[in-house]
Amino acid sequence: MNRLHDLFNQQGQSPWLDNLRRSWIVSGELQGWVDRGARGITSNPSIFQKAMTGTDAYDEQLRSLTESGCSVEESYWELVVRDIHDALEILRPVHEESDGLDGYVSVEVDPRLAPDTEGTMVAARQLDQRLDRPNLYVKIPGTAAGIPAIRQMISEGRSINVTLIFSLDSYSDVMEAYLSGLEACSGDLSRVSSVASFFISRTDVEVDRRLDELGSPAALALRGRAAVAQGQVAYEMFRSIFSGPRWDALVARGARVQRPLWASTSTKNPSYPDTLYVDTLIGPDTVNTLPDATLEAFEDHGTVARTIDADPSAAHGVLRAVADAGVDLDDVARVLEEEGVAAFVASFDDLLVDLEAKAATF
Repeated sequence: MNRLHDLFNQQGQSPWLDNLRRSWIVSGELQGWVDRGARGITSNPSIFQKAMTGTDAYDEQLRSLTESGCSVEESYWELVVRDIHDALEILRPVHEESDGLDGYVSVEVDPRLAPDTEGTMVAARQLDQRLDRPNLYVKIPGTAAGIPAIRQMISEGRSINVTLIFSLDSYSDVMEAYLSGLEACSGDLSRVSSVASFFISRTDVEVDRRLDELGSPAALALRGRAAVAQGQVAYEMFRSIFSGPRWDALVARGARVQRPLWASTSTKNPSYPDTLYVDTLIGPDTVNTLPDATLEAFEDHGTVARTIDADPSAAHGVLRAVADAGVDLDDVARVLEEEGVAAFVASFDDLLVDLEAKAATF
């Protein structure tokens, strides 16, 4: 047993791997991560761009698809679906052993659909039906257009990973979409699962940049504190929403909580500890999805202790202090959401260009 196992067994937090590539599936490395304690996998267009670019692991399938007349975009989804399918099979035992708590693999809808509610719903249904596995999460961004799509997908009994959450207001909207979706669902609620992916480190990057511009001693003293504080307050909101008569009525129908998932948990600032966004956000009924380097760092020297709700008043105090210093956290969230969507779209577009160039060589 190691710290990753202890994180789940002692603290009730599930460590997931925020990476996926075909070479890991073929070599057994992905199974190795699962054996070490990774209880789920997340993917996104940026991850697939890195996996498919500069490697020949996908060439054989891409060649076959090209020769059969598939377009570049059709080929992309065939490549993705194969990786996700194989990863789902590797994680299936975790899903079964945990009675559906973990063992999920996440795949994101076309990021270009972020402003398109109807298009997002069509794409989510297609991915869910195409892969047809109980441990699949379809990722939908928690944007204004994504919220009604999330509610509808939950009402249809589909399991959803809500991504790109950067603010407490957005998180509140996401939880409401989940609850109202469950209330509208006529199926077996025990078969519906969801996580809400709250992005962490990117918040500190943007807040720190603004604090540096302000330059006062009080502002500079707040660097590296806003993201953790926001996550800790989000957990407080989670505990409040998933309790009381409304939630109890759903539990009676078999409902599961929508666990907060801490995403973007590698440290972007090299002066911060490499396990900062793991050590400070540990608590029951949560997930932390980590890049492999951060998983290894935590496995080596992370601290396994409940920290997520150690001092809620201090977390609120940090957010007040950041606002008092002159940083508009709502604007920070707006900027980060726009940048996050744009980054995924750019990765998607760039990958299609790369695949087209590679296909032309066959």
